[in-house]
Amino acid sequence: MTPGIVHIGPGAFHRAHQAAYVDAILPHDPRWGISAVALNSTGVADALGPQDGLYTLALLGETVGHRVIGSMVELLTAGRRDAILSRIAAPTTRLVSTTVTEKGYHLDAGGALDMEHPAIIRELTGAEPSTLSGWLVAGLAARRAAGGGAITLMACDNLADNGRRFRRSVRDLAAARDPDLAAWIDDHVRFPSTMVDSITPATDDALRRSVGAATGLDDAWPIQREAFTQWVIEDDFATDRPLDLAGVQFTHDVHGFENAKLRLLNGAHSTLAYVGLLMGLATVRDAMACAPLAGFVGRLMRQDIAPSIRPPAEMDLSGYIDAVLARFANPAIAHQLAQIAWDGSQKLPYRLCDTIRDARAAGRPVDRLAVPIAAWFRFLERRQGSGEQLIDPRADALLARAGDVAALLAMREIFGDLGDDPVFAAAVWRAHAALAPGADPAIALI
Repeated sequence: MTPGIVHIGPGAFHRAHQAAYVDAILPHDPRWGISAVALNSTGVADALGPQDGLYTLALLGETVGHRVIGSMVELLTAGRRDAILSRIAAPTTRLVSTTVTEKGYHLDAGGALDMEHPAIIRELTGAEPSTLSGWLVAGLAARRAAGGGAITLMACDNLADNGRRFRRSVRDLAAARDPDLAAWIDDHVRFPSTMVDSITPATDDALRRSVGAATGLDDAWPIQREAFTQWVIEDDFATDRPLDLAGVQFTHDVHGFENAKLRLLNGAHSTLAYVGLLMGLATVRDAMACAPLAGFVGRLMRQDIAPSIRPPAEMDLSGYIDAVLARFANPAIAHQLAQIAWDGSQKLPYRLCDTIRDARAAGRPVDRLAVPIAAWFRFLERRQGSGEQLIDPRADALLARAGDVAALLAMREIFGDLGDDPVFAAAVWRAHAALAPGADPAIALI
């Protein structure tokens, strides 16, 4: 196999999703092996290096299936700078993909590269790359110098219009450092948008034990996901495209798919997480077993979120909602609400705030949509009061404002102009009061 793909961010989702798709095509086309690049940790390389990059994927449905994934043919970490840049520059590399979470792109509220971020400021001065944008600008510069030719860069994170945003994050830095490189990027690099979907709970010791019992293999880092998986990609590649044989759906309009997924599935996921944690629940399946919360989420999706979506012609929106709710209730998956609650300041603008903004513009009520926002505020208060770590790139600013609804709503980098909307603010205040400590959270689930 030849590494034809450089993937940055080989975490659980990538290994359960994109790497599994690639694994399915390698017997037919071995040019698309994955060079996995971890910029912030050596954990994947340490665990999978002794296993030759192999690991077990457990598929959780009515029955549990197991599959060994062998698409990762190289494991690189940030300490191997020259190897990473050489791999991006190599003519055999035709695709660079990413799963670095929303915060990894360092975007501002307008979707451009955040030039005020300390890491970006350092890279503007010519420092060694430390951010995704910095590494890719350096890699593309090396590719241009080596004559590596056209290449496709593809974000696989839950960002609305992720292709355009990814392009901004890379090109903005290139333009600031080397305008000629920015012009080369315009001519030689494509940034297709994507929509990815599969629920992927974190690996735990129970999974390691079950994988060992089922396969007889000692696996340092197995992965699990639901049986359902979906990958929709905009048909906009700089060279030939992989994955035609793997069940990927290519389209010229990803927006309808990604909008439905971000708002319905991810918006509902965040709602279950923040409200469910206030109710003392631990997993998504626990939350769906709570009739008041499950009913609330169903109404939220059908009555409040669905009207904001223009689905593609091939999508049955009502059927999609039914399928999402059934997936949430899957008894084989213990998806931790605490994991979904991470990075709220990065997720909620896309998962809920855009829907709220559309509802206000159309004159629709926002009372239910305000509940998960208020629940997030209460979640922040709990973290502040308990001293537990808040996993969020804006943790310090959020904890400093925890308990102050007005101050949180005034964070324009999260809410934009929504914080100035009196109707939305009033709805958040009401929901926040209903979710007060000692109150029954079900009261807020109107």
